[in-house]
Amino acid sequence: MTRGITRRRAETRQRLVEAAYAVFSETGIRDAPVELICDRAGFTRGAFYSNFASKEELFLAVYEAQMGDRADRLRAAVESGLAAVNPGDDDSVTRVLMTAAAQFMQSPAADETWYLLNAEFRAQALRQPELRASTAAAEQVFHDALATLLQDMVDRLGLRLTVDPHAAVITVIALYETVLERALLNESPSTADNSFLTEVLPRVLAALVTPKTGETS
Repeated sequence: MTRGITRRRAETRQRLVEAAYAVFSETGIRDAPVELICDRAGFTRGAFYSNFASKEELFLAVYEAQMGDRADRLRAAVESGLAAVNPGDDDSVTRVLMTAAAQFMQSPAADETWYLLNAEFRAQALRQPELRASTAAAEQVFHDALATLLQDMVDRLGLRLTVDPHAAVITVIALYETVLERALLNESPSTADNSFLTEVLPRVLAALVTPKTGETS
């Protein structure tokens, strides 16, 4: 019985998360009515508040789902890139990263909706101290996943990072968000991704790695 209740609860939360993402995308987070989210998910307000204390808590669940999906896609892209190169090649890091970037990163045009929602919530969290800890914790989970993936990738290539993997991840995310923001402000998101994702980003990361000391070629 407990297992059934847990499964139903998970399914309810999943439907609410999916409905919330659709509604947030249409209206923004602040203007999204809880009633509309419940209606889209096929539940009452009671079901909403038995699973989430607020829209903000629901958005963090949306964030977890979205970032989990991105981490999974990046993991698959890196595996594909690693399978296509010889670790001893001098340009192996660049080629793996170019492959990963091409397969993982959506174009700025496709990623616009999620970026705007994330920026809206982050601004709200900065204004409301009570949201800061939970927002930082959610972002940390994503950063940890990417840092672990990055560390594993360079290890398998016989290299080492010259900076902490978390610092490298934060740097890359900041670069990507800056490029996307500029593209949106210039109203040309579809033209901003190719050179950044296939040339600039891989070379930035390549500059953060070096051969492991004591290894021979």
